[in-house]
Amino acid sequence: MQFSRFLLIGLFVSFSVVADDMLEDELNAALSKLLPDVEIDSVQATPIEDLYQIVIGADIIYMTRDGNYVFKGEILDINQRRNLTEDVRAESRVNLLDNIKKDDYIEFASKNVNDVIYVFTDVDCGYCRKLHQDVPELNSLGVSVRYLAYPRAGVESVTGMEMSNVWCSDNRQAALTAAKNRETIEAQSCNDPVSRQYALGQKLGVRGTPAIFLQNGRMLPGYMPPDEIIKQIDR
Repeated sequence: MQFSRFLLIGLFVSFSVVADDMLEDELNAALSKLLPDVEIDSVQATPIEDLYQIVIGADIIYMTRDGNYVFKGEILDINQRRNLTEDVRAESRVNLLDNIKKDDYIEFASKNVNDVIYVFTDVDCGYCRKLHQDVPELNSLGVSVRYLAYPRAGVESVTGMEMSNVWCSDNRQAALTAAKNRETIEAQSCNDPVSRQYALGQKLGVRGTPAIFLQNGRMLPGYMPPDEIIKQIDR
């Protein structure tokens, strides 16, 4: 998220007049007034005195209570050996992924499911095809795969339209497999979720495919073989 110089000045002015006893919801309201076109997900105190984290989609910025300083970066807890910023990102991702309707994703379910991964995919993507070939092995290891559409060239691209055809198919699993095998999919029209999933991927910080998300919100960018995915799940 990029903030203009004038916008940051506005934030500084606003926060400089904030009373010391101002509650967090008032901070949220002040930010919302200054950023009417940006959805602010949360404003929370950090373990560092007078430093607040502001979550805007997949972005996190930090600002001092007096408004004199703002920065974007990582906060590391040395004693606990944890990246507190990544913990916040993961929590935000979990909330977004949990709100996806079951009918919107294409699931290859494991019969003995222990874990679930969400995969943003593009049918015109070599490593996405490679990962799709691993799905039977992942299923046998107790991992269900839930696919979400992320046409890298955009929703209105040829690939985007092809993915809409997949999601509109009567048998979406078969259609997705066929599309990844470069087979032609019958053109169909429906109220498909491709544009919504593409927007969600952008909000989650997806930059390429496949983008794998674990149930705990961790993101695994790029292709990984099944044994490495299992290792990352950390059963």
